[in-house]
Amino acid sequence: MRHVVFVVPFVFETSLRFLRGALSLPDTAVTLLSQSPLEQFEPEVRQRLCSHWQVADALDGEQLAQAVRGIELQTGRRVERLVGVLEQLQEPMAEARAALGLPGLGRQAARWLRDKSEMKDRLRACGLPCARSVLASDAAEARAALKHTGLPVVVKPPAGAGAQGTWRLDDAAQLEQLLAVSPPTPAKPLLVEEFIQGEEHSFDAVVMDGRTVWHSISRYAPSPLEVLRNDWVQWTVLLPREIDGPEYAAIREAGPAALAALGMTEGLAHLEWFRRQDGSVAISEVGARPPGAQFTTLLSAAYDCDMYARWSQLVIHDVFDPPPRRYAAGAAYLRGQGGGAVKAVHGMGQVQQELADLIVDVKLPRQGQRPSSSYEGEGYVILRHPETQPVAQGLARLLQLIRVELGS
Repeated sequence: MRHVVFVVPFVFETSLRFLRGALSLPDTAVTLLSQSPLEQFEPEVRQRLCSHWQVADALDGEQLAQAVRGIELQTGRRVERLVGVLEQLQEPMAEARAALGLPGLGRQAARWLRDKSEMKDRLRACGLPCARSVLASDAAEARAALKHTGLPVVVKPPAGAGAQGTWRLDDAAQLEQLLAVSPPTPAKPLLVEEFIQGEEHSFDAVVMDGRTVWHSISRYAPSPLEVLRNDWVQWTVLLPREIDGPEYAAIREAGPAALAALGMTEGLAHLEWFRRQDGSVAISEVGARPPGAQFTTLLSAAYDCDMYARWSQLVIHDVFDPPPRRYAAGAAYLRGQGGGAVKAVHGMGQVQQELADLIVDVKLPRQGQRPSSSYEGEGYVILRHPETQPVAQGLARLLQLIRVELGS
């Protein structure tokens, strides 16, 4: 029986799906470590836990290490793994593992995989393609960065997540506007990065013993940054059935090389990349964690298995049986138009008539629901088919048919 401490700071459904995956595994005792009180978690989760420990700050590595020591005394069981899915957790968990002597992602790798500036420096040092970038600690450095990166640029915090706090700037005047309201400082620098023109994709990969043993490729349309700039835009992600052809040869080489360069030796990584207009690839960002935005649900659909449980088996028991890709899959993310809360969702009747055979999962926006601040939007529809074209066509049709109306 392997004892694992699973860190879920707050009651987020995304984290709970992975926690449930861990709780479904045989020969696994799961202790939940959270900031939220145990009573806020659903009874089904509470009843299956080995124990629970609450901390004041789950993003503090020292508190995590102290909690693990307390859990061992409380349960009388040695803790063998410390895991969690949020990107913000990866560095503090690495610090705690180092203090406790637990296996898992190391401190230097966690730093490279969290700090986007250090990540880009490391990738460039290893000869891997990525966007030109400069870390600016003051306004003068931000202005000077434009000479290195050119325009347009993307400006963001070096340790951001989910494209939050990210801006696309098309000219120097827009940079001045940003500097007037959010100037960089040594304590809070900004990463000024070349805006890459091209198609945006992801490369999700499982690494074991320092070797990439499985990967998946998807395409965004439009990019998450473009979605954040236009809060009414509905967008899609497509996982094509065929990912072993020559069109993906460059990322099949660059992706594993980037993970190795960044010190990723075990686990599931989410790498975002661009195909430039000349056909070359450029690595955007890499996270040492499962993908967000329902991607793990999409992976489960494409590979016809429970990827939440498989991730848990990988990080807890060091076991991963690479599944074959049986389907193409895709998601359309539903976002409201107008102001206020969700008033109505239009077009679902026609969607059911035309696309019912493709739909495998739906989360419709609820009446009265407030708009999301993230690019995930207010709901989604997931499609699946053995061939790529019906899914691609179905996603395009979903965006034509569904309209989320906001109002007072």
